[in-house]
Amino acid sequence: MSDPLSASVSDHSTVGPKAGSHPDALPSHNEGIASRHVHGEQNPSEDVAPHRRNRTGLLTLVATPIGNLGDLSPRAVEAMRSADLVLCEDTRVSARLFSEHSIGTHAEPLHDHNERQRVPGLIERLQAGQQIALVSDAGMPLLSDPGYRLARAAMEAGIPVTAVPGPNAALTGLVLSGLPPHPFLFVGFPPPRSAARRESFATLRAAELAGLRATLIWHEAPHRLGEMLADLVAVFGDDRPAAVARELTKRFEEVRRDTTGALAAFYADTPPRGEITVLIGPPGEEETGAADLDRRLAEALDSHSVKDAAALVAAASGLPRKVVYARALELSAARKGNEG
Repeated sequence: MSDPLSASVSDHSTVGPKAGSHPDALPSHNEGIASRHVHGEQNPSEDVAPHRRNRTGLLTLVATPIGNLGDLSPRAVEAMRSADLVLCEDTRVSARLFSEHSIGTHAEPLHDHNERQRVPGLIERLQAGQQIALVSDAGMPLLSDPGYRLARAAMEAGIPVTAVPGPNAALTGLVLSGLPPHPFLFVGFPPPRSAARRESFATLRAAELAGLRATLIWHEAPHRLGEMLADLVAVFGDDRPAAVARELTKRFEEVRRDTTGALAAFYADTPPRGEITVLIGPPGEEETGAADLDRRLAEALDSHSVKDAAALVAAASGLPRKVVYARALELSAARKGNEG
């Protein structure tokens, strides 16, 4: 059962990062920055003021609050104010930050659906001497958010790229989880469908059996949390230490710490709200190592064919069948060689 003391709640004066997700959330998406939001590309040289045209372009990745507006740093504000252009995952979500801090910089959207097409034009602007700030709706750009293609293209073009660090849901969840803080592996969002999600988890489980020992971190949508936790249990077992963190830095912040099985049972009956971060601790010493997989396969091969032995071990371990079958073939061949 879930320990009622395992949930830690703190009361903050906050605003959430996603529109409509909570009473504390940012304004709904019908609010815009009409005066700053221009969809069309302009001539890069025309966009740069005459006294700035000979300066070096700069791309600045700016972290924004994940829930509490007070977490925006003075450096982040200055980076957006002094830029020629602020690229926003959604300008309507960023409107609150602009209004709160009197940021009058021109803003344009950069998101998953237009980033590839926009990169060439933005690189031209940077090469023409513009300074561009990139922000996501919440947290650090690039981490489960747009911006990687642009940042990579800028680096390859020799354009300086820097960052203004700040709030990050994965790291905040990690330090509040009670799980070993290092090493850790941030995986991002798992696949939305159960079959693909289990396959993704099984790949990580295979890495654990090969020796990986790290706290694993995911983000998840609230409406998929119950199914995701059920798949975690199916692949990693029901007794792994874990935590579910939600609404981090916001008024109803909560971190629930328990085993994977207990958390799966709790959220199957208690649909969550808000932004979700899921963490599971590293496996015990006895659960890791390629030797464990070899031991299971050796036992199965004593009484089963290679195909059947691999199927049994794959089902019991949650590992990808192809990985287990390939190893079973190797062990079977080694046995025959020794017998010969």
